[in-house]
Amino acid sequence: MPDHPLRWGAEALWEQLTPQLPGLSVEVVARIGSTNTALLERARIVAPSAEEGDLAQVRRSVESSAFGRRAADLQPCLLVAEHQTHGRGRQGRLWQAAPGASLTFSLALPLAPKDWAGLSLAVGVSLADALDPPAERPPAIGVKWPNDLWLMDSDCNGRKLGGILIETVAAGARRLAVIGIGLNVLPMSSTADTATGYACVQEIDPHATAPQVLGRIAKPLVDGLRLFEREGFAAFAAGFARRDILRGRAVHTTHPDAREGCVEGLAPDGSLLVRTSDGQVLAISSGEVSVRLQQGSREAPC
Repeated sequence: MPDHPLRWGAEALWEQLTPQLPGLSVEVVARIGSTNTALLERARIVAPSAEEGDLAQVRRSVESSAFGRRAADLQPCLLVAEHQTHGRGRQGRLWQAAPGASLTFSLALPLAPKDWAGLSLAVGVSLADALDPPAERPPAIGVKWPNDLWLMDSDCNGRKLGGILIETVAAGARRLAVIGIGLNVLPMSSTADTATGYACVQEIDPHATAPQVLGRIAKPLVDGLRLFEREGFAAFAAGFARRDILRGRAVHTTHPDAREGCVEGLAPDGSLLVRTSDGQVLAISSGEVSVRLQQGSREAPC
């Protein structure tokens, strides 16, 4: 944990992001259950009546004593938590985050892409490029389909650096996307997540702090989301291929027709292509299955 208060520079972040996100609010809280949950609850409002003006009623939240919120809560919001007590990962998994050791935040914004497929991969590439700019050398940060960042070593072995959780909610005539990010920043003496190992940003940047990492990735994340909205996953396909840690690797999945197989990359829509033992190639969408590298060698080749 840091031995001094964290300085987040919320005003500087607001000034940097507002041109692309008009109406943005930037909020930093010391403690919260889940930043994604808080922003989703804010968006689940009933349409205000003429008598109510721009006020709308929402059910009481554990994050706030407020029972009425303004329609401005449907505007973009960057919500940062120094400590999440009930952070969530994909498929309901808990995200373990010690106070001050991780960067945990959610960005809510209206999005209207032609196709939502591949959004988590686009976010992963945007974050990885911001922390580990593309160069001639092999990338230090890989993207594990569909929503994890891994820190890779020279032998192509990897440990989990962070995760992405994307949820959407209908908000009146619009759809609000809530992009939750969790990144390990400081080393930890122990971790419960032994299956994927533990990696942190300080391994590639010894001076990294949670606020400094947020300052590095916030604008590239917004830029990536706007690019995805215009061009879809196709704009990120080459970047993902460069950082894809599953291609050519043996995996276990929870798909009933592909319990084991070899990853052959992605379909154009971002689905995972898995070749089974009988030679069949299945396209698996991110909402269907979990995928793990085969036990015994995380990067076991096919």
